[in-house]
Amino acid sequence: MKSWPAPAVPTVPGTPLPVRIHDTARGEVVALTPGPTARIYCCGITPYDATHMGHAATYVTFDLLGRALRQAGHEVAYTQNITDVDDPLLERAARDGVDWTALATKEIQLFRDDMTALRVLPPTDYVGVVESVDRVADQVQQLVRAGAAYPVEITGPDAGLVADGARDYYLDLSRQASFGEVSGWTREQMLEVFADRGGDPDRPGKRDALDPLLWRAERRGEPAWQGGELGCGRPGWHIECTTIALGTLGMGFDVQGGGTDLVFPHHEMSAVQAVGLTGEPAFASAYLHQAMVGLDGEKMSKSKGNLVLVSRLREQGVDPMAVRLVLLDQHYRTEWSWTDALLARAQERLTRWRAGVARETTPPADEVVGQVRAALCQDLDTPAALAAVDAWCAAAGAHAGQGETVGDALDALLGIRL
Repeated sequence: MKSWPAPAVPTVPGTPLPVRIHDTARGEVVALTPGPTARIYCCGITPYDATHMGHAATYVTFDLLGRALRQAGHEVAYTQNITDVDDPLLERAARDGVDWTALATKEIQLFRDDMTALRVLPPTDYVGVVESVDRVADQVQQLVRAGAAYPVEITGPDAGLVADGARDYYLDLSRQASFGEVSGWTREQMLEVFADRGGDPDRPGKRDALDPLLWRAERRGEPAWQGGELGCGRPGWHIECTTIALGTLGMGFDVQGGGTDLVFPHHEMSAVQAVGLTGEPAFASAYLHQAMVGLDGEKMSKSKGNLVLVSRLREQGVDPMAVRLVLLDQHYRTEWSWTDALLARAQERLTRWRAGVARETTPPADEVVGQVRAALCQDLDTPAALAAVDAWCAAAGAHAGQGETVGDALDALLGIRL
């Protein structure tokens, strides 16, 4: 899958710093210790609607993580998936009377355009589920052969929609001792949200209510692929990311993440499946999660329709750098709601910063660049970084040629092109 164009990243002057982030699994801020190449994975979109501000916040957060790791001297291998076949996409296409592949293609391109406008560095590997089906089927068959997964008979209304002998396949969580290590949730907490987050706790024939779907047998009218011993069908949600991450980054990569709504079940299940496949103890070394973004006090989501869309703001002539500044003004672990006042504040800040770096004489660059770098490396503390730049812009100075240095550093570290 093609990603989007990569913007040039200037070199940042000063001393590289190690990167620290809050690890969801351990519940504390930890130092990342990558090798020469840092390996990170962020769960991507299901392309049935446009990029809203919650999506943008997540991908800008992972962009900041990649920029922080690069300033620390690491190469970055970054994988992002696209769930380009899934129930919400098929349902939206049926509702609108369009081909599901055409809808996915349209929305993926819109996402690329939004990411380009926001100066988000593209992933090294941008991988769709459709192009990964064969690998997913192979891994599900491995789990079945190892006794870690099992078939479930298809009954009820769906029984008339499948071929004779067709079965769905589920992971047997009772055989996975690592289950629960990512989220740290109790069983009661898991059951409370499982159905609302793509699970099927009441499915007849499952050994445990929380067992995740690995392979869905073909239903008449739905897309399907050959799955070897599994029969025709398509992947379950969680195994897609397991397969794509293992195939591009390998087991034990540095950071896995996405929005906080993915902690359970998605990241929990993705990790436990990887452990089941490889026998190795850790899918990822750390888990980073972006807090939810709301509008008028409610979580912003496609299902609710309360969306602030990046593309719509761009159509209205809003500078994408102002949109990015709104996102940077909120710490990634703090829930917040989009308001017009936040956008106005960002637009004013962008104007001040552009005027600040364009001055003939400014304060020296070293201190503010160091402050921005230190803030970014301490759990992506972008509000502190923005405050440091505000103070630099407000201060008088007698140094010529420093504005360009500060501008390049802001581009490299924060992705703000002045």
